[in-house]
Amino acid sequence: MNQTEQSFDINTILTTLFATLDGIRREKNIELIYDMQATIPRELRGDAKGLLDILNTLLTFVLQQTEKREIVLSLGAPEDFLYEEFMSFSLHDTGIAKDKILSFFETDFAHNLSMLGGKIIQNTVEKIQIEIPFKINELGYRRHYRLPHVGMLHKKVLVICESKQVERTLAHMLRYFLYEVDEGLEVYRDKGSNLAKYDIAIIDQSLSTDAVNDIVIEVQKKVPLKCVILLDSHLAQPSSMSCVSTHLIKPVTQESIYTLILSLYQEQIDQTAIKSNETSHIVDIEKHLQTEKENIVQTITIPNPLGFTSGFQKSVQPKKELVLAILNKEEGIKYTQKMGLDYKNELKVFLDIFDKSDLYFRQIVNEKAINKIKQFCIDLEKHAKIIGAESMLKFAETVSLIFVYNKLDMLVIYPGKFHLELKKLVEEIKKELHIK
Repeated sequence: MNQTEQSFDINTILTTLFATLDGIRREKNIELIYDMQATIPRELRGDAKGLLDILNTLLTFVLQQTEKREIVLSLGAPEDFLYEEFMSFSLHDTGIAKDKILSFFETDFAHNLSMLGGKIIQNTVEKIQIEIPFKINELGYRRHYRLPHVGMLHKKVLVICESKQVERTLAHMLRYFLYEVDEGLEVYRDKGSNLAKYDIAIIDQSLSTDAVNDIVIEVQKKVPLKCVILLDSHLAQPSSMSCVSTHLIKPVTQESIYTLILSLYQEQIDQTAIKSNETSHIVDIEKHLQTEKENIVQTITIPNPLGFTSGFQKSVQPKKELVLAILNKEEGIKYTQKMGLDYKNELKVFLDIFDKSDLYFRQIVNEKAINKIKQFCIDLEKHAKIIGAESMLKFAETVSLIFVYNKLDMLVIYPGKFHLELKKLVEEIKKELHIK
């Protein structure tokens, strides 16, 4: 396992798997759908190739044997993914006879699964489930996709697809971002058929008619409704409908939902930011780190072309600014105990890695070595989290947001900030370790 352990993005594995199975999916006209729990880490450490091979073998068998028109691969993980945990990969309602499943498990599949430390949990006509252990690459994070701006929060979404399973899984992944989601035409009609009350409408390409286009355009004249067309990967021809804001191409993963939200609202946010001066840009980005902890009260009443009145209410009550500790020893000890680590040893590890690293950080910023800066921030976030260095953790997250906003010209101000943060933190760590 150690020889093959590497960092990888679970979304990349799923997208590659989807492409690998393209031939058999299209031959049998089967829809492969991914359903990802909110607890699934974005980045993992483990045998990425081994995982891809196992899932490819399992799904090839299922697609060959099933008579179902839809197959859902569900991914699950524990709520507290602290270090190394079992992730589950399950297929519900395959319609495959149990004796065929047992026969399949008696092939090399079971042996190859055990080589990854994996195990078969249960197999019935309704469900096949395996579990494989992986390490988390971002220690301590519960939300692995963080929207960078308050303008991307508090959205209401309508999802209309031919497939109820696709509607359900899309809604599931959108709710990760705490969005309010209505699924299907039935729910839409039950709530008054008022399209103007939504911020985003995701519509299956098969349902995107000229009549729908006309209705959406009329609504967009009154409210800033974003229209997204869901496309099959092998039919990925852009829609000619003038109401379309962008497209969402299958397979849909948590990553593609995150990217969709950024694409819908990043330009609007950038245009707003241009109106501010450079100083206010810096203040705004740093404040974004607290936006998920804030509520903003704003009520907007918008008349809509269908004759209804829609009230959008976003409740916001500003909280007092949080004072972050240079070194929160209590939180650090609590965190390292959960991880099975020694707190003082982790303080030493931090010193070994980052003492004098302000010189290196200044160098890579001057060189505009973007990949090195990103990796540096990832490492800094990880180790700062472990020892309870709250102020340093916020610094690393702030620098990371610069890449989300594509404000690379702002990087020049951060070597000086990092020098001051590091100096304060190193002093606190040395006091704790009784080092002069």
